Amino acid sequence: MRRWSGKGLGLAGRVGLAAVALLLSRAVVHAQSVDANEPIAERGRYLAVAADCAACHTAPGGGKPFAGGYGIASPLGAIYSTNITPSRDFGIGTYSEAQFGRALREGIRGDGAHLYPAMPYTSYTKLTDADVHALYVYFMTDVKPVEAPARRTVLPFPYNIRATMAVWNALFLDDRRFEPESGKSVAVNRGHYLAYALAHCDTCHTPRNVMMAEMGGRALGGASLSSWYAPNITSDPKSGLGGWSDDDLARYLKTGDVPGKAQAGGPMAEAVEHSLQYLNDDDIRAIVAYIKQVPAIADAADKAPRDTYGKPSDREAAYRGLDARALVRGERLFTGECAACHRPTGTGSPDGYYPQLFHNTAVGAARPDNLISTILMGVRREVGGHTVYMPGFGSGSYVDSLSDQDIADISTYVEQQFGNPAVRVSAEEVTLIRTGGPKPLIARLGAFAVPGMIAGVLMLAGAALLVLRRVGKKP
Repeated sequence: MRRWSGKGLGLAGRVGLAAVALLLSRAVVHAQSVDANEPIAERGRYLAVAADCAACHTAPGGGKPFAGGYGIASPLGAIYSTNITPSRDFGIGTYSEAQFGRALREGIRGDGAHLYPAMPYTSYTKLTDADVHALYVYFMTDVKPVEAPARRTVLPFPYNIRATMAVWNALFLDDRRFEPESGKSVAVNRGHYLAYALAHCDTCHTPRNVMMAEMGGRALGGASLSSWYAPNITSDPKSGLGGWSDDDLARYLKTGDVPGKAQAGGPMAEAVEHSLQYLNDDDIRAIVAYIKQVPAIADAADKAPRDTYGKPSDREAAYRGLDARALVRGERLFTGECAACHRPTGTGSPDGYYPQLFHNTAVGAARPDNLISTILMGVRREVGGHTVYMPGFGSGSYVDSLSDQDIADISTYVEQQFGNPAVRVSAEEVTLIRTGGPKPLIARLGAFAVPGMIAGVLMLAGAALLVLRRVGKKP
C-alpha cells in the first residue's frame, strides 16, 4: 500500500495539511488530558456530594445546580450562596486552583473579598491537597456553567463589611489540615475526616461562643441552628447517641428515618437528601464508627434518652365525640389537625410514612425547638426516589395555618401525651422559632460587635507584645 505524502499539493496545500495535522494532534492531546482527568473528576464529584455543596448552592424550586441563590438562615440575616459553576462572568470560571483552594480553606474569594462562615470553610480548611485538586477538576470540567448571577447577600451594618471577617478569622479560624489520630482505627480516622472536613457536621452540631465561633471543648454537643436545634450527637447515652446501635445510626444517615426513634427534618433532611444517602456503605460505616467514639457530653436537663419518652394515647373514645368537652384546647386542635395522619393514638400510619409521636427524638427532647419547627415548616425529604412530606402549619398561605398560640397548645399537648412531660410550650417560644430562633450576642450587639472584635484583637496583640518585651529583657 502506498503512503500518501501530500506531494504535489503546492505550498498552500502543504501549509493547510500541516495545520490540520496540528489541530488533530492537539485534539488527541486534549482528549487524552480529559480522559486522564476523568477518574479525578469522578472523585471530585463524590467529594462534592459528601461535602453537600449542591444543597446550599442550588436555589430551591428548580434552581440550576450550583448556580447559587439559596438563602442560608443566620442570626445576622439571610446569606445567599454564590454561583460556583465554571462561568467566567458569574461563577468561578476564572479561578486558579490556588484561588479555589483559598476560597475553600480560608474563606477568601478570587477577588480577595471574604466569605461569611455560612460557607463552612472553617471545616473545609481540613481538606487534603489531593481532595482540593479533585474538587477543582470536577467543578471546572464536569459542572455546566450557568451564565447568571446569584442573589446578593445584603446584611445590616456592620456585618455587611466583609473585611471584618479578617478579624474574625484571625481570632477563630484554625487553618490546619486533617491529621489522622494515632491509636485510632483506619475507619475512625476516615469517619473523622468525612464528618468534619467534608460533611462539616461540626458547623451545625457544635455550640458557638458569643462571637459565633465553634466551642471546641463541646464538639458535637448540640447547638441552635436558626429555628432548628442540631442535637447532641456525642457518645453520651442520655444526651447523645450512645444508646443507638450502629445499624440505627447508619440507617438514619442513609434514609433520615429510624422508626420508633427519629426522623430527619430541616437542615438534616437536606443533608440526607442531597449528600448522605449517596455515600457508599463503607463511608457511612466510617462516620458511624467515628461518631460512636466521640467523647460524651452530658446535659443535666436530659433525664433519659430522647427516644424513650411517651406511650400511645388511650383517649381515642374522646375523639369520637363521647367526651369532647373534656378535651383541653391543645387536644382539640390535635384531633383536627394532626390525628388524621398520626392517628389519635399517636402511633402513626401502619406503613410508617407518618411516624409515631412517642419514642420520637423530636418530642422527647428537653427543648421543643424541633417539634415547633416541624409544625411550623413541615418536613420534606426525598430518599431513593421516595418523597416524605408533611405540610407546614405556620404559613399564611396554607389553608390550615395556625397561630403561635395554636401551635403552642398543640406542642404542649403532644409533649405531655407522647413526649417529655417536663416540657411546656408558650406562644412566645413559637414566635421566637417562627422569627429565626434565639439570637446570639453578636446579633444583639449590632453595631457594637465589630468594634468589640477589633478591640479584642488589639488587646491580644498588645498582650503578646508585652510578653515578648519582658522575655527579651531577661538576662
